[in-house]
Amino acid sequence: MYPRAGVSPDSDFVTLPESRLPVVARPDVLVVGGGSAGVSAAGAAARSGAETYLIERFSYTGGLATGGLIILLLTLDDGAGKQAVAGLCQEMVERMERRGGVWYPPEEQWDDPDPALVEHCRRWGLVWGGAPHRVRYSVAFDPYAFIFAADEMLREAGVHVLYQTWACEPLLEDGRIAALVVQNKSGRQAIVPRVVIDATGDGDVFAAAGEPFESERVHPWLWFEMGGVRDIDKAFEAGGLFFRTTGRDRALVPWGGEGRVREKIDATDPAEVSAALIECRRMVEEEASRLRGNVPGFEDAYISLMADQLGITESRRLQGRQVMVRDDIDRRFDDTIARTGHWTKYDCVYNIPYGSLLTRGTANLLAAGRCISVDHRVHHATKEIPACMATGQAAGIAAALAAEGRDAAAVDVATLQKRLRDAGAILE
Repeated sequence: MYPRAGVSPDSDFVTLPESRLPVVARPDVLVVGGGSAGVSAAGAAARSGAETYLIERFSYTGGLATGGLIILLLTLDDGAGKQAVAGLCQEMVERMERRGGVWYPPEEQWDDPDPALVEHCRRWGLVWGGAPHRVRYSVAFDPYAFIFAADEMLREAGVHVLYQTWACEPLLEDGRIAALVVQNKSGRQAIVPRVVIDATGDGDVFAAAGEPFESERVHPWLWFEMGGVRDIDKAFEAGGLFFRTTGRDRALVPWGGEGRVREKIDATDPAEVSAALIECRRMVEEEASRLRGNVPGFEDAYISLMADQLGITESRRLQGRQVMVRDDIDRRFDDTIARTGHWTKYDCVYNIPYGSLLTRGTANLLAAGRCISVDHRVHHATKEIPACMATGQAAGIAAALAAEGRDAAAVDVATLQKRLRDAGAILE
C-alpha cells in the first residue's frame, strides 16, 4: 500500500513514493491478454518448451470472441476455396467440434456459389461483403465451447494462467522490459519475464513502454442473443432485419454501430467506453422490445445473453519494424509467419511478415493479434479471430526462441518458419 505522502489538494497529480513489490514469477515468456491471440501465443510458447505465464483481466479466455459474442471465425480460407489459416486455430475448431460447439460448411462446399448454400451460411453469419457470394470456410461457434477448449489446451500445455489480473506498468532497463507490474486482488505485484507478448488488443503494454502507435476512433456496438424465437425462418423471411441464428430458437443481434450510436469513441478512454456501454445496453432493451412487438416469430422471445464487452475491434495499432499496407495484398515476404484471407473479399490474401510483430525500441517485446503493425485498411483483415490466432502462434514460438538468450528481432526466421510449419501453420 502506498503511503499518503505525495498527495497535494492543489495539484492535478500525485507523486508515488518508491515502493517494493513482490516478484511472483520469473517466466521465460509472459503473455498479456487472454483473447484469441493471447491463448494461441501462450499455448505455442509453452509447447515450445518455454515456461509461460498468461495474465487476463476477465475470468475467462477469448476476449471479444467470447465475452463480446463475436463467436465467428472469419475466415480460415483464402476466398478461393483453399484453407489459409490452420495450426492452433484449426486445432481449436476441432476441440470445439468434439464438444458439439461449432457449425461450418463441409470442405466440398467451399467456394461454391450455389444461392441456397450461400443463404444457409449467411444465416449463420458466415458470408459477408458484396455479392456475388460464395461459400467460405468460416466457423460459427458456441462461446462456452471456446472457453472450455482454451482452458483445456492451456492446461495441457502447462501454461500458468492468472485471471482477473491487469497489466499496469512495464519497468524498462536498457531498452528491455525488466519487469511488468500487475494488479489483482492480492495488490500490486511484479512479474520478471525474459520476453513479453502484448496480446491486449489495445496495445496497452507497447503504449506504456513508449513504442509508437496509431489509433482509431470507432462506432461502438453490442451483440445480444434472444432465446424463445418461435420461427427463425419466418423472421428471416420478414426481411429488413439484421441478425443471425445461433440455434433453432435463438437469434444473435448487434446493436449500436454506425447509424445507431452517432459518435465514434476512443476505446482506451474509460469515460467514453462507460457512456457507450450504458447507451448500447439501453438500445439493446429497446430493440428487444421492438422485435417482440413487430417481428413474426419473436412474440415470446427474451434476452438470453448479452455481451460483456463492447464490440470494438480497433484502437491502438503498433508502428513496428514493418507496417503492412493495403498494397501488400498477395505480396510475399521472406519473413512470412502467417497468412489470412479477408472476410468480406474473395481471392484476397495477406502474407503477414515477422516484422509486423516486432517493436522498434523494446528488444524483448512482441505484439500479437489485432494490435500488430498494420495500416487501417489491412487491419480489417488482421483483426479477425483466425488471423489473431495465427499471429499469436507465431509470436509464441518466436518468444520461446528469444527467451533462449536473444532479442526478438534476432530470432532466426527460418527456424521460426520451420517450427510454425511443424505445428500445422500455413505459410504459403
